[in-house]
Amino acid sequence: MSELATNSPSTAAAPVVEAPGVESMVLITPNAATKINEIRQAEGIETNMGLRLRVVGGGCAGFSYDLYFDEPAEVDRRFDIAGVDVVVDEMSLMYLVGVEIDYVEGLQGAGFKFNNPNVKSTCGCGSSFSV
Repeated sequence: MSELATNSPSTAAAPVVEAPGVESMVLITPNAATKINEIRQAEGIETNMGLRLRVVGGGCAGFSYDLYFDEPAEVDRRFDIAGVDVVVDEMSLMYLVGVEIDYVEGLQGAGFKFNNPNVKSTCGCGSSFSV
């Protein structure tokens, strides 16, 4: 996905936490952090919104990643990772432990790439996975 969507339901904001070991749970490369912050600035995303990182059911292999700017809910976990305000729901967090998010540009396009050590298999197009 080369651009991030925005979604802004009216919910209370969760505080940003810098919990020990968060960096080992989810890693955002400098390339990805730069691109995320460029998109945030270009789209004029409000500062109360974080980058929602979640895993949703669907795709050929069972799960897929979803990435967009969103207001955090009270039940969300909120982290600062590599200068990016990240919002994750508890269910998604268990599938994201150890994931690395990178931004790559190549001949076939540009987008965010997820490197997840927990993935057992992916579909042929690489957009969904199973654990």
